[in-house]
Amino acid sequence: MSSENPSASAVLPWWRTLNRYHWFVFSMACLAWLFDCLDQQLFIIARNPAIADLLPKGSASDVQKVWGGYATAIFVAGWATGGLIFGAVGDRIGRAKTLTLTVLLYSVFTGLSAFSQTVYDFCFYRFVTGLGVGGVFGLSVALVADSLPDKARPHALGLLQSLSAVGNVTAGLIAVAVGWYQVAAIQGGAKPATDFWKYLFWVGAAPAFLCVFIQMRLKEPEKWVKAREAGRLTGAKFGSYASLFGEARWRRPALLGMLLCIAGVVGLWGVGFFSPELVGDVISKQLKAENVPAAEVPGKRLMWTGINMIMQNIGAFLGMMTFTKLAHHFGRKPIFAIAYVAAFLSTAATFKFLSQPWHIFTLVPLMGFCQLALFAGFAIYLPELFPTRLRSTGVSFCYNVGRFIAASGPFTLGLLQAKLAAGAITADAKLEAFRDACAWVSIVFLVGLVALVFLPETKDRPMPED
Repeated sequence: MSSENPSASAVLPWWRTLNRYHWFVFSMACLAWLFDCLDQQLFIIARNPAIADLLPKGSASDVQKVWGGYATAIFVAGWATGGLIFGAVGDRIGRAKTLTLTVLLYSVFTGLSAFSQTVYDFCFYRFVTGLGVGGVFGLSVALVADSLPDKARPHALGLLQSLSAVGNVTAGLIAVAVGWYQVAAIQGGAKPATDFWKYLFWVGAAPAFLCVFIQMRLKEPEKWVKAREAGRLTGAKFGSYASLFGEARWRRPALLGMLLCIAGVVGLWGVGFFSPELVGDVISKQLKAENVPAAEVPGKRLMWTGINMIMQNIGAFLGMMTFTKLAHHFGRKPIFAIAYVAAFLSTAATFKFLSQPWHIFTLVPLMGFCQLALFAGFAIYLPELFPTRLRSTGVSFCYNVGRFIAASGPFTLGLLQAKLAAGAITADAKLEAFRDACAWVSIVFLVGLVALVFLPETKDRPMPED
């Protein structure tokens, strides 16, 4: 049963149980994660144009795709590293302080990415940006979980994750605007710009201002402060990986939670977030068939990439809200099981069959709905597996270790595509090989079903403590 048993507040909707400071904490955590996701998506949009601009002129498109894979892998590896580091730091010195540091870190280095001169310093900036990006999820989740009433916690965490789609949709709108500007400039007789990707990173630097508001008013959760004081007396270790893995009670959920997240994270970053490449190829083919001037193709392709991102994340928002509601009524595990199967089927279908612009408005939202629904589950479920002293550490470990594997996704996908495309000469044959590779890699979503068998159901249970 919940720790908040029948009382006057038990009949109120969850949001009515929050006071003004609860809403402030929730808002700050949501904004930190929302801008984090905006940064991720801006990178996905800017990745190919940036690499093409930073490589020596005349570099082959295959070389550009390889370096795009390198940049993605390095960014995701930084993300995973930052998650592991800052998750433990958050348990030791406080969630609020550490969240401020991570937001500042990813904001500053996102801005610096716009000043890259070569692919090498670009990749370095993306790695350091990844360090900050990686720390935000675990810290935001732990901050909300420890600050809000138990009744509100799962609803608020599901909404926190759902609002990440707002950051993603914003990135898509920015891409549409920049692409439209490119096309309009060319049609007006101006020389097409090659460095428009820099503007995207400047926009991504804006969250640095959020740090000011966090530092002014955000306090450490009372639950964490009391636990930290008690821990000093008992010698309990906070933010300790030795404690997380040295005690069987926490080692089991850490390892199984990691496997649960690997399925979703690798599926999303190893396959799902390569939909812009698929859409770009399909749209380029369509524009060529319509005899659109070659100079206008990059801008229109960027516009459609933005539209694709908007559609994917409208579906994502609805999927995460649906998961949150269903998990509240039916439990975490059965909804996870349905979501993993749906993510596999929708991803494979989208990459196999998307071939017309109108498919972006049907298949892509469905894929986003199914893939991202899982991530609402991670936000709700993971903090319910660990005690206060290890909550940020455990959540960050589960959520981020999969990113080391996801970092290999672009290489794995590329190698599989190369093998399937062996002997292929035409662009259509290479595109079919890409489709097949993505469909095969999407099987990784089913790995989550294995972890579910051994994990506990946490619906209506209080969060564990020592």
